[in-house]
Amino acid sequence: FFTFSPVFQVAATHSNCIIKKEQETCLEKIRRAAALNPFNDSAPGCPGMWDNITCWKPASVGEIVFVKCPALFRFIISEDGWEVDNLGQTHAGDYDLLESTAQSPLGDISRNCTEDGWSEPFPHYYDACGFDENETESDNQDYYYLSVKALYTVGYSTSLVSLTTAMVILCRFRKLHCTRNFIHMNLFVSFILRAISVFIKDGVLYAEQDGNHCFISTVECKAVMVFFHYCVMSNYFWLFIEGLYLFTLLVETFFPERRYFYWYTIIGWGTPTICVTVWAVLRLHFDDTGCWDMNDNTALWWVIKGPVVGSIMVS
Repeated sequence: FFTFSPVFQVAATHSNCIIKKEQETCLEKIRRAAALNPFNDSAPGCPGMWDNITCWKPASVGEIVFVKCPALFRFIISEDGWEVDNLGQTHAGDYDLLESTAQSPLGDISRNCTEDGWSEPFPHYYDACGFDENETESDNQDYYYLSVKALYTVGYSTSLVSLTTAMVILCRFRKLHCTRNFIHMNLFVSFILRAISVFIKDGVLYAEQDGNHCFISTVECKAVMVFFHYCVMSNYFWLFIEGLYLFTLLVETFFPERRYFYWYTIIGWGTPTICVTVWAVLRLHFDDTGCWDMNDNTALWWVIKGPVVGSIMVS
């Protein structure tokens, strides 16, 4: 449940996606640095590189380069940057280079640029970060993600079958047709759509077994995410409508239920439509990256999260 809630999202980015994102960022930084200070292959030195774990900036012979533990294995989040041991030395790029003549602090890894190229990392990744690139935990992580996926798939499938059966019963017997049950039916539909949207999202985002889904960016993929957020948001608002209807029953003895149901429908389906549309337009213009499945821009995310939190608090 919490994995897909737009309010209580859990950080569940696959390690492959984190590594690929780090690699993409590293290569971009190296390209920018090379554009400002072209590296001469004939001159002694070490070019910038990605060693499949972390990023290393270009360095001259004799220079010791320090980096933090990779983001995936970092216990204490700190500022990203390339650290060098040369006092006052600066390099091109988007980095604030820290000055240091002392030994690398705990949690940092260093490489020495020699005439033969880069030295081995010191201390080893396992000693500095508790990670050994030769003994990865990818199998355990894959098992964890597959287990979570299997768990919520069974849950959503069971919910889908049960709610569909309930909908058939409510539609089949006319004696059950009343405003209260109409509200229940809309809530059931929102749950059904939510389950369907989860299955569609998984089919689009995780069709590839490798990390290719990390940077998928197509119109179809973004449309699926818009539909997914709409279904989840509608689900919350129909839960709010259920509470609002009960509150109205307690406050007013006689009230035109069908007229109220008209406004309930507008709130339950219309409000999510407006909010998700605004979010999609803002996302398209200000944060059009990936498949819109990650929400790094907190301000834009509140366009959806804010109304949902408000409906929960009012309920």
